[in-house]
Amino acid sequence: MAQTTTRMTEGSIAKTVIRFAIPLFFGSLFQQLYNTVDALIVGNLLGDTALAAVSSTGILIFLLVGVFHGISMGAGIVISRYFGAKDNERLHKAIHTNMAFSLVIGVLLTVIGITLTPWLLRITKTPAEVMPQAIAYLRTYFFGSLAMVMYNACTGTMQALGDSRHPLYYLIVSSVTNVVLDIVFIAAFKMDVEGAALATVISQFVSVTLCAVRLLRTDEAYRVTPRDVRFDRALLGEIVRFGLPSGLQNSANALANVCVQFHINTFGAMAMSGCGAYSKIEGFAFLPITCFTAAITTFVGQNLGAGEYERTKKGARFGILCSLALSEIIGILIFLAAPLLVGAFTDTPEALQYGVDKARICALFFCLLAASHSLSAVLRGAGLSSVPMATILAFWCVVRVLFLTITAQFTDSILPVNWVFPLTWALSTIALAIYFFKADWLHRHAIQRP
Repeated sequence: MAQTTTRMTEGSIAKTVIRFAIPLFFGSLFQQLYNTVDALIVGNLLGDTALAAVSSTGILIFLLVGVFHGISMGAGIVISRYFGAKDNERLHKAIHTNMAFSLVIGVLLTVIGITLTPWLLRITKTPAEVMPQAIAYLRTYFFGSLAMVMYNACTGTMQALGDSRHPLYYLIVSSVTNVVLDIVFIAAFKMDVEGAALATVISQFVSVTLCAVRLLRTDEAYRVTPRDVRFDRALLGEIVRFGLPSGLQNSANALANVCVQFHINTFGAMAMSGCGAYSKIEGFAFLPITCFTAAITTFVGQNLGAGEYERTKKGARFGILCSLALSEIIGILIFLAAPLLVGAFTDTPEALQYGVDKARICALFFCLLAASHSLSAVLRGAGLSSVPMATILAFWCVVRVLFLTITAQFTDSILPVNWVFPLTWALSTIALAIYFFKADWLHRHAIQRP
């Protein structure tokens, strides 16, 4: 098969980063579109209660998968560095260790997710009228955990090697499959919210199958050989060392957002529906953030592996600026079109108002969200995952929870729930920017090159 990897250690920095980021952007766009269509179909065909059930489960899903997704990011860092260093032996071991780890985690997550679903929904004070549909959706969703984890492992491997095109192709196929099955299961077969979850599960198995075929058939050094899928203790240690801080950060942040969801839930199903609709819209602001943070992490990892320190610094700054500019443009558009966008999900005036109010507060501050994620991506690529972890834990978790706990004593308004996001984005951006400009993050985790 033709070589599709990209060594980001040579050529124009701008062209290299943008060429890698563009497929990621369209991949994220398709993913967000099918998530949005999922919510549109549920909201318009099944009603506000069903939309509230589906929307409120997203944070709980990320709470369980976040730590494993973070460790997968650690695997990507290790793989990109050995690819940049042209160390094919350790590259091979790192890829196969990641596959073995993901297989185990996928099985465990299936069991844990299905078992803990009712308890997780109870501790977030999910309203009684939403509970049956939320349980049905979550349990069906977690049946696809193995496919979801393995898909992340496969696409993470490809992206670490500079191949962002094939993950895009597979995601497009998955997205189209998901939308078609949504319509078939809900509109044609008259299934409830579990139909939406089942469509997602099937589309995930389709995408991971395509990824696996690609990695099993390639002639490159990163080819996956089933008999070599086993744990290498040293490489597993590196993966966990780089990835565990990101995983803990993800889960802690999700736990803090569970606290936020708890506060939203206290305002009832209409608040859950409106804020859930906004969260789907907000996902579009993550598109430039997602594509450039992935590009930044891979670029930094490969170039540090090759010892290209000055090129690393220039590429990091370019990626950060692109992420900030694009996310703010999207934020302004969402701010202006908030009533129209939220109204696509619900025509209930109360739910619509909740969604528009949140959009009008958060959207203009998306540049701060982009800054925090981009700076974190640089540091993760440099092997310093503990720095963004500590920063995000401090501001997005501790400060966020304390702010809501304290303000809840003085007001019964939902405004503090909306304002807590821009506030904590600003604080984390300041802290990470200070570290980025003052610390010697370039040389902290040099590796021995063959």
